[in-house]
Amino acid sequence: MRTSFAPALITLACGAIAGGAAAAPANYVIDSNHTYPTFEADHMGGVSFWRGKINSSSGKITLDKAAGSGTVDVTMDMTTIDFGNDALNKHANTPDIFDTTKFPTATYTGKFANFVNGSPTSVEGTLTLHGVSKPVTLKINQFLCKDDPMQKKERCGADASTTINRDEFGVDFGKQMGFKMPVTLRISVEALVVT
Repeated sequence: MRTSFAPALITLACGAIAGGAAAAPANYVIDSNHTYPTFEADHMGGVSFWRGKINSSSGKITLDKAAGSGTVDVTMDMTTIDFGNDALNKHANTPDIFDTTKFPTATYTGKFANFVNGSPTSVEGTLTLHGVSKPVTLKINQFLCKDDPMQKKERCGADASTTINRDEFGVDFGKQMGFKMPVTLRISVEALVVT
């Protein structure tokens, strides 16, 4: 009995250790080539909408599907803002709007929340834009992790959205002319697991 008990105990302990290692959070690096924060802003109080995107973003993500937890840390290069209009792009970089000489980046840091079947449905975090930090919750509309056949590693992707009032971040150009301040944000993000 004693002879067989010791190996069984060792096997059980090793299994527990291995199980704990497998459940550790996975680390991911954002794929800048497949990540685009986009936005939709009012023009002249309802005349039309201006839409655009930030062309360069970087960051990291952690995800523990079993524990239902994870973190997001994203940096957006605001000098790459792109409305599809060169003149507007230049104006957006001036002190009138984003003042990218003084505030070249925006950041979003947060925690995954409200997991359903191993996938988060929201992110509770903080957006820092134009030197101002405010709590912002993102709704995750779609989330999926799968093996990338080209990179030979796991790739996770999400589509998330929210609405902010830009004047709360000190970006109030046009407010006196009747421009509406709500801006819809929609973020397409992909990240590759770090091996």
